[in-house]
Amino acid sequence: MNEFEFDTATSVADGDAAIHDGWDIGGNANGGYLMALAARGLLQASGRPDPISLTAHYLSPGRPGPVRIDDEVVKAGRRFTTVSGRMHRDGTTLLQLVGAFGDLSQPLGRYEHLASGPPELPPFEECTPRTREQGNVEVAMMDRLDVRIHPDHLGWMRGAPRGVAEIAGWFAFADGRPLDTLALLMVCDAFPPAVFHLDMPPGWVPTVEYTVHVRAVPAPGPVRCVFRSRFVQGGFLDEDGEVWDSEGRLVAQSRQLGLTPLG
Repeated sequence: MNEFEFDTATSVADGDAAIHDGWDIGGNANGGYLMALAARGLLQASGRPDPISLTAHYLSPGRPGPVRIDDEVVKAGRRFTTVSGRMHRDGTTLLQLVGAFGDLSQPLGRYEHLASGPPELPPFEECTPRTREQGNVEVAMMDRLDVRIHPDHLGWMRGAPRGVAEIAGWFAFADGRPLDTLALLMVCDAFPPAVFHLDMPPGWVPTVEYTVHVRAVPAPGPVRCVFRSRFVQGGFLDEDGEVWDSEGRLVAQSRQLGLTPLG
């Protein structure tokens, strides 16, 4: 049986790994993919099955080729193991990370308060597939992902942005790989930036800092996603994301600080 593409592309052996071709936007590896690749190495060091909270600072673009992932266990506690690490190549650090890892197979508490629920979306089949040709930058990773965009959130592609920095849709892997907590690190960075719906030309949005909080192990099936930007100022933007599984549970949240689109 063939291994799923995501598992091959995030393989780590004793800290040795490689950025694989085809997981990029305009030649630069997607930030969520890079985080997932580095997180697999940190997971191995933690001895825990799930990332709980992971933050990455992006210092250099990720081009295809070998990389090294170094890790240091900061603290191994009863519930969580905290690990710091970096992804580097030829003396250049690409990512600097710190994360908490644990086991989400059992909830840590029973009380719930949810200020909102999953985004309202048409069925998966009625949403528009994101392709590698959309926008001004080629998105090669769309050959490996099945991202479906809400039909009402496509105006930026026609030069008619909505004026509301929000984008929603579905996520699945093109080869049918089941979603797990590691994959959620990429899910949160797989959609067009919400700021494309503002009055600015779309382009590459470099990530400065990216944080994902994993809340639960996703149930089988595609996940619903929504991303919103509230503040764009001084060349920076923020983007907050939510990921909800097929059973209507919040499984991940994200926050990203990025630069405004580069043409």
